[in-house]
Amino acid sequence: MSKEKINHAPRRGGPGGNSAMMGEKAKDFKGTMKSLFRYLSTYKIAIFLVILFSIGSAIFSIIGPKVLGRATTEIYNGLIGKVLGTSAGIDFEKIAGILMTLLGLYLISMFFSYIQTWIMSGVTQKLTYRLRKEISEKINRIPLKYFESRTTGEVLSRVTNDVDTMSQNLDQSVTQVVSSMTLLIGILVMMFSINVTMTLITLLIIPLALFLITFVVKHSQKYFLAQQEYLGHVNGQVEEVYGGHDIVSMFNREQKSLEEFRVNNNVLYRTAWKSQFFSSLMHPIITFIGNIGYVLVSILGGYMVIKNRIEVGDILSFTQYTRQFMNPITQIAQIMNLLQSMAAAGERVFEFLNAEEEVPDTKTPADPSRMEGNVTFEHVQFGYNDNQIIIHDFNTSVKKGQKIAIVGPTGAGKTTMVKLLMRFYDVTKGSIKVDGVDIRDYKRDELRSQFGMVLQDTWLYSDTVRENIRYGKLDASDEEVEDAAIAAHVDHFIRTLPDGYDMVINEESDNISQGQKQLLTIARVILKDPKILILDEATSSVDTRTEILIQEAMDHLMEGRTSFIIAHRLSTIKNADLILVMKDGDIVEQGTHESLLEKNGFYANLYNSQFDTVEE
Repeated sequence: MSKEKINHAPRRGGPGGNSAMMGEKAKDFKGTMKSLFRYLSTYKIAIFLVILFSIGSAIFSIIGPKVLGRATTEIYNGLIGKVLGTSAGIDFEKIAGILMTLLGLYLISMFFSYIQTWIMSGVTQKLTYRLRKEISEKINRIPLKYFESRTTGEVLSRVTNDVDTMSQNLDQSVTQVVSSMTLLIGILVMMFSINVTMTLITLLIIPLALFLITFVVKHSQKYFLAQQEYLGHVNGQVEEVYGGHDIVSMFNREQKSLEEFRVNNNVLYRTAWKSQFFSSLMHPIITFIGNIGYVLVSILGGYMVIKNRIEVGDILSFTQYTRQFMNPITQIAQIMNLLQSMAAAGERVFEFLNAEEEVPDTKTPADPSRMEGNVTFEHVQFGYNDNQIIIHDFNTSVKKGQKIAIVGPTGAGKTTMVKLLMRFYDVTKGSIKVDGVDIRDYKRDELRSQFGMVLQDTWLYSDTVRENIRYGKLDASDEEVEDAAIAAHVDHFIRTLPDGYDMVINEESDNISQGQKQLLTIARVILKDPKILILDEATSSVDTRTEILIQEAMDHLMEGRTSFIIAHRLSTIKNADLILVMKDGDIVEQGTHESLLEKNGFYANLYNSQFDTVEE
């Protein structure tokens, strides 16, 4: 539709949306988590089972090293006994029994882990399905101003990127938090049960580990943020240059574009390298700290074996526990990042779901089936906010079947009036009535079902030509579709296509011309057979011959219907029954083309300015 100068809130986000990035933090972490827990409460039994099986899996896994230590002790005692002659040697039967017990423990741990993963995956997928379902339903209840103040990519990212981020991170974090905490507590208990002194010495390395891990996370996070920021810059520039490639070439800006890309790409390279470098330090640091623990355990453990204070197998068990001890600490640090990312994504999702909705439809709606097309604007006032009044005092009366042209300079309020008529917005004061009934007394969907629109920007979707026309009336027969195409002067063109009405139009619709697209949309509206028409300037980007066809098709479409025509080229609305001349949200003149020219006022100036020529 025609573009008005409307100052909405600033748009946010870049190409492809603005999904929660690694390291991005939620503004209200606690509030977002409370909202998430309310959703998860529906699945509390499943989550309880996940926690139960996760704890069970961790416990059986923790017991394993202690049992393996017993087998090592049996082997050691058997060998020493054989050498000293105090026993017959290694009791392989007993060792086999211990190893079978160990195998059973690990199998049970694996089974529990599988069950909790299976249940948690089901919970996250159900939550994902529910969130996307609620978002798709919410979209139909949110007022138009919400979408006009945000980019399409940003809104779409709520359904795709943000919900996926929540789902993936929730799937990992719940099970990892439970298993990590269980492992951490269980390993400590097992270590203390083996030897208190060795456990306390091992714990001395934790402050060093936490310091180094915190240092790495702190430094890597800022580089991850910078990496995501400049990744957006690079992607945005590539999208802009690709989309406007012909303009870039026409103005010889290739080198400038390359230079800008090189600068952004270099910054992206440096930040990506540093973020990956710091992240890669995590594993060597953990390994280094673990090795320190092994050395301490080996030295102290050997001394205690000599003093007969512990068994040889206990050293093996304790070494394994020391190796495992740092894993849950590292996992908990990583989970904190996952939770932050999940909360950031969740905050954006819940912000959308909690957004202000349209005023609910009346519970006793009027019947639109008897609508004839008499439209009255009575002292209509409208503003996007209290300080931004667009329409001040709009008054006019339209009889059924009349052709009403709305003209005026950019920002006059032409498109706003159409949005009000279709209840994309509700008036601030006054009323709009159709056949004496306030449009707020109709249900929105039933009201809009009586309107047909032909916009300046056409919209076709990836399907056959036939289905694109049938979009105006989904239960229409093939014969009705073809009759509408004939009326729109597009039937001949369709039959010249390789598959005729069954030819598939691709997503970009670049296999047909702009004029042909427009004729198809007109056929769609003819098939719908609406009571009231809204027509934008549909011929601004087509050749003269196609313009004549479109104009003929629109003339046929307007016969007997109340029509509102938003006009830019005033030569196209000479035969309108009434021309409303708008300026700064008010009607400054109204009348026929001839009467307005005779007044030699604002309309005459607009009309004559389109035909002024500069004499050489």
